[in-house]
Amino acid sequence: MHTARRTHGFTESVIRGMTRLARVHNAINLAQGFPDFPAHEAVKEAAVAAIRADVNQYAVTWGAPRLRAAVAAKMLAFYGMAVDPETEVTVTCGATEAMAAVMLALVDPRDEVVVFEPWYENYGPDAILSGATPVHVPLSATEPLDLDRLARAFGPRTRAIILNSPNNPTGKVFSRAELQGIAELCQRHNAYVFTDEIYEHILYTGEHIPMATLPGMAERTITISGASKTFAITGWRIGTIIAPAPLTAAIRKVHDFLTVGAPAPLQEAVATAMETLPRSYYTDMAEAYRRRRDLLCGALSRAGFRLTPPQGAYYVLADYGAFSQVDDTTFATQLILEAGVATVPYSSFTTEPQPPPIVRFAFCKTESLLAEAGERLQAWGAKR
Repeated sequence: MHTARRTHGFTESVIRGMTRLARVHNAINLAQGFPDFPAHEAVKEAAVAAIRADVNQYAVTWGAPRLRAAVAAKMLAFYGMAVDPETEVTVTCGATEAMAAVMLALVDPRDEVVVFEPWYENYGPDAILSGATPVHVPLSATEPLDLDRLARAFGPRTRAIILNSPNNPTGKVFSRAELQGIAELCQRHNAYVFTDEIYEHILYTGEHIPMATLPGMAERTITISGASKTFAITGWRIGTIIAPAPLTAAIRKVHDFLTVGAPAPLQEAVATAMETLPRSYYTDMAEAYRRRRDLLCGALSRAGFRLTPPQGAYYVLADYGAFSQVDDTTFATQLILEAGVATVPYSSFTTEPQPPPIVRFAFCKTESLLAEAGERLQAWGAKR
């Protein structure tokens, strides 16, 4: 049967596939990045109150006015970044829809989009669906960004670069010097930066610097974020886009015909979270994730994996070469069957024909679950 050629260039999400396999075999799911602990009570109660107040119909297509105002106020408070909520903020069904809407609105067929590799698995398909060609540039979790190599990836067809910091899956937090180097290339080549800042408040080293705050970059940066990771509500699907007004107008047209709008009562609840939760909420959350990171990384090291603790986000890449030389998908499947722990193979994040022996673990789980996963992995490792 006929299927559109645009779907032939990518596969179904490997992450979701590993989650399904984990369910079948009752494994601990450290593959998919969703928290297994409750959201803040104030956030949940705000959603309940909005539903009871009959906020159940379509919100304004590009986002409830209160939430857009809250996003603008937050950007000013945290980063000194002035944003017009009426003309520069769009609310989407998660950051995933946000990136797709941005690509479809601003990238033409045969344009090139620079993508750091390894990458979050949605970026490549987003580029393909928009008719663009992804240009991959290797990214190290531990070494400074190779700006010379990055410069060679830019050319006359470069429309944009995707920047994810803190980065999934490497955990890298880009430094100011690295961001300035990227900014200079974008200005030289008249390219946009599509930033994925969904992990902006989950970092352990350095600071989060929005690209749009650098000199000359506000007019060419499209800032994507959302509530999923910050407030532990990945199922609510509330994402945000901040862009210059002329670009926002194009993005909103695409967003309208993709999804019409994000869930109205949940938008009100996220606005409440942004308006009322104190700064300590964000610092306490990051510290709690630091404890989870250290717990899992310690267990993985004791089990025999090689790794470098991430600087941000809530994933860790672990080298399993000491155990096996099978391909990463085979190893990830074996780990589910033999150790009862689910991961994601590194090949889900790269175009390398022979990926290194690496899998990705997510530690956005309760400490008790991470401790149990660590015990399973150490017991499994002792038998190898």
